[in-house]
Amino acid sequence: MQRDGTDDQGTTVSNPSTALFHRAMHLLLAKDMPGFIALFADDGVMEFPFAPAGQPSRVTGRAAVHDYLIDYPHILDVREITEVTVHETTDPAVLVAEFTASGVVVASDRPYRLRYIAVLTIRDGHIVHYRDYWNPQAAQDLLGGGLVRS
Repeated sequence: MQRDGTDDQGTTVSNPSTALFHRAMHLLLAKDMPGFIALFADDGVMEFPFAPAGQPSRVTGRAAVHDYLIDYPHILDVREITEVTVHETTDPAVLVAEFTASGVVVASDRPYRLRYIAVLTIRDGHIVHYRDYWNPQAAQDLLGGGLVRS
């Protein structure tokens, strides 16, 4: 999302929730984890319904989100986000986003490509709930059975 209200393809985005999602993806690609984390409300929640055993299924509060995500670029070097489809719902604060993230697993230099579906709830310009659906088996295979982060 650009500051002028357009997404990366130049399309005008009028729904603030959709605009915030595009901004989040831009920050992720820029590896600006402090900026990405700042999009969460103080009481924001990340939820991982398919988290494998031993990994958190829920991270609550911006401080915990910070601890969970701050080193993300040292695990996965996300270089491209493609196949983005945002589904706006009847509630303007809730959206469903489908996208593919591609890059490199930092520890192994192996290519990384994984499809995601995320359900976001936005309030007062911040993410209050980010439910992240991804294939944990594919993620573990990519990371060699190591730490799985969406």
